[in-house]
Amino acid sequence: MGPEATILLMQKLLDAVPARDDADHIPLIVHQNPQVPSRIKALIDGTGEDPGPVLARMAQDLERAGASALAMPCNTAHHYAAAVTGATDLPFLDMLDLTADTLAASGARKVGMLASPATRLTGVFTTPFEARGLIPVTLADDGPLLDIIRAVKAGQPLGQLAPQLAAQARMLMDQGADHLLIACTELSLMTDALPDGAPWSDSLDCLVNGIIDFSKS
Repeated sequence: MGPEATILLMQKLLDAVPARDDADHIPLIVHQNPQVPSRIKALIDGTGEDPGPVLARMAQDLERAGASALAMPCNTAHHYAAAVTGATDLPFLDMLDLTADTLAASGARKVGMLASPATRLTGVFTTPFEARGLIPVTLADDGPLLDIIRAVKAGQPLGQLAPQLAAQARMLMDQGADHLLIACTELSLMTDALPDGAPWSDSLDCLVNGIIDFSKS
């Protein structure tokens, strides 16, 4: 959905596979559709069209194209996961569950959420976190995070935004977070802005690992 985030997922998959030739890489069918209705407008502003039906049609398109599983590199869009899973019989590689598994395995307990406010408003991480004893740490005002996400989507230079993201991360650590989570794939483009020495995970990396594991099964 976010074009840069989709390309980043593909690049991470390319980098993660120890290929000696083209044929060693994982085959992908990518439905990059920037016209999916805005999750921000639908869930935060309350003025946008429901993205669910469009996501369901995309899932069906991918099934017809020959996909053997579905992956959706957008944390917030997992609010509409039921529309996707209900549209096809393909297995769905749930980024939220994969992320929660990774966090639990790392020993994280209090997870600082660097994410769109929509993830908090919809509670998409509530069930996977509670099932693994993880506690989300959020900022009282997550508007600045949304401003950063909007700026990334608008093409603002990432270097100009890095100090803002670093400040948000430090505030989460000050609130008791013992592990930071990049839970917006626009912010996945800015992991080098995170404070030195702070433990962190990126949900996009967790999805990449899930795709690789599925390809081996």
